[in-house]
Amino acid sequence: MKQLINFGSRIRKLRDQRGLTQAALAERMIISPSYLNQIESNARPLNKRVLQKLEMALGIDFTEWAESEERRASQLRSVLNDSLFHGNEIPLHELRDAVSASPRMAERFLQLFQAHQRLQADYQTLAESIAGEERIKALHGAQFPYEEVRDFFYRRNNHIEALDQAAEQLFHAEEFSPDDLSSDLASYLQRTHGVQIRLAESGPENQLKRCYDPTAKTLYLAKPSTPSRRAFQIANQIALLVFGNAIDEEIENADLASTSARALGRLALANYFAGALLMPYTRFLGDARRLRYDIECLSGLYGTSFEQVCHRLSTLQRPHNKGVPFYFIRVDMAGNISKRQSATSFHFARLGGVCPLWNIHAAFSSPGKLLTQLARMPDGKTYLCLARTIYEGGGSYLRPQRKFAIGLGCEITHAPQLVYSTGLNLADADAIEPIGISCRVCDRPDCSQRAFPPISRRLQIDENRCSLFPYAFDGSEG
Repeated sequence: MKQLINFGSRIRKLRDQRGLTQAALAERMIISPSYLNQIESNARPLNKRVLQKLEMALGIDFTEWAESEERRASQLRSVLNDSLFHGNEIPLHELRDAVSASPRMAERFLQLFQAHQRLQADYQTLAESIAGEERIKALHGAQFPYEEVRDFFYRRNNHIEALDQAAEQLFHAEEFSPDDLSSDLASYLQRTHGVQIRLAESGPENQLKRCYDPTAKTLYLAKPSTPSRRAFQIANQIALLVFGNAIDEEIENADLASTSARALGRLALANYFAGALLMPYTRFLGDARRLRYDIECLSGLYGTSFEQVCHRLSTLQRPHNKGVPFYFIRVDMAGNISKRQSATSFHFARLGGVCPLWNIHAAFSSPGKLLTQLARMPDGKTYLCLARTIYEGGGSYLRPQRKFAIGLGCEITHAPQLVYSTGLNLADADAIEPIGISCRVCDRPDCSQRAFPPISRRLQIDENRCSLFPYAFDGSEG
């Protein structure tokens, strides 16, 4: 109860909001008005008995209230660390006081910052849509369904607590084992829903990873496939069959505008549940911390793929038990982004065309090798960036192999927790490489890889001068 000591001014505000005088509230609590006056003046601390009386009289759970204020203060601190704001960091206790003094003002401030972020995102989208087929989106003024879903996960900090809890509880209640998880999950489906698992040969005429026949209660999985892929597909089916209502509830609260976005969102949440079931939160986070977030070690420990581990690491943001906040991205050889999730403030190009200086591109020239990079974004934040290629076989000679680069990264303040910081001088400013979001929204003047001038700057054209850097513009030295 230490966090509830000296809550006098907050209690006075609650009393005023309910239109109660000190005498009226004291009467409800069966204490003297002078005693209540001392509490509101912070002259006397709250003991457990008086706290219970206050909760009954005001109809509030003070512990939950305090935790809510603590979360809001933490949100404010995170927002105020953005490069938009300057000056020394505001101590957390001052932010708590600000939230307590005016919770609605704090809420409005957070809403304003979120509006600023949306405006910045819209600006980036507009800048990136100036040329190419994506201009259609700008003309229609609507998001594509997959962008709606991506933004939903971003708003949720890439963590869906209800599904994470459900997956973790199921894993422990059924005593599943990571060593033979696909068999455990198949047995669970058979026992609880009478669903049989059948392996179907994969060929040119059959390219499905998973196909469920509800009439025959049969789940067909592609053969051949790895145990981790089978386990993921079975877990995905469990999500849809057993936890469909929980997924529907999340969709109802997701504020997705289109029918297609809601359908995609449902599939994305089923995939989220599957990852959470293969790598249950508390156990997986404990192992990640113990192994210093060594992706290959975690992959071997849980029998999951490199990509599955990276994706799961980006979701470990449970309140009061958070892992390192990571971004996660999957890119093809042309630079197209097919997956992007983030629990950080790392900015992605919304329509492709990611910065060529980012090490995720270099991964394709070093197949199978994990690359590290210290990179600074235009907002001044520095990240430890990891990148490695993955290959997915097509299942036959006539099917092309799918090639991707996986990127995972965190802010440099978290880097010492990662095994990948070993041997890196995190304090060496010369070791940090400047990267951007995309050329059209990057104002850096000294980038030799620039493909387009920034849309926000005026070009400077001088036929008598030739710079090392393409596209001289206002603020550059070209």
